[in-house]
Amino acid sequence: MTRTMVLTAALVGLLAGGLFAAPPQGDGWKPLFNGKDLSGWKVPKGDNGHWKIVDGVIDYDARSEAKGGKNLVTEQEFGDYMLRIDWRLKQTTGLYAMPTILPDGSYKADANGKVIKTPTPNADSGIFLRGTGKTQINIWCWPCGSGELWGYRTDKKQPAEARAAAVPKAKGDNPVGEWNTFEVTVKGEHVTVKLNGKTAIDGQFPGWPEKGPIALQHHGGYNEKTGKYSPASSLIQFRNIYIKELK
Repeated sequence: MTRTMVLTAALVGLLAGGLFAAPPQGDGWKPLFNGKDLSGWKVPKGDNGHWKIVDGVIDYDARSEAKGGKNLVTEQEFGDYMLRIDWRLKQTTGLYAMPTILPDGSYKADANGKVIKTPTPNADSGIFLRGTGKTQINIWCWPCGSGELWGYRTDKKQPAEARAAAVPKAKGDNPVGEWNTFEVTVKGEHVTVKLNGKTAIDGQFPGWPEKGPIALQHHGGYNEKTGKYSPASSLIQFRNIYIKELK
């Protein structure tokens, strides 16, 4: 076997194993992550290496030492686009008192109107689609599944249809530790989110910013005094990040 054949076989093996993925089909797709370093991203000032590259993926341990914002943010801003991104929660970080989100965006309550909460293993991160927390799609272990738009669902000033649209219509999450794929389309104020092929979000969100960067979210963190993570911490990895800007 020639050296070229060996290298080709190795590349095929990596693709089959899921470490790398080819760009989505069609023209106009470009990578936002090169698999080698954080070129094209703004690392939080004072982070001290907590956002890093491990085995070709973006790895985060929820322990950024930055004094300001701790999210990893693209240098470029985007308007309308399609985004494909793989993510994996590495592990849960404790029990979180977790409510059940109903289809209208409210929480399930008992006969006395008290919200029912069940301690559940959890981890928590997300992706800001146009720079602000209002445009975040959640990555977590809640019963409704990932993709939820917290900033719209919990905003009682929003129309009822927008709050309901912010609730995932299907749970597509793989178990913690396994890779997942978001396919996102943002056009004006309309957002569609597919998770592992299932449509989670498809709705109109008034007041959505016209443009902004994409950000990978820091959430929770590590308590040095207790030696424990918050039960909603972003122990997470990302890979295969591709974007296609829409005119």
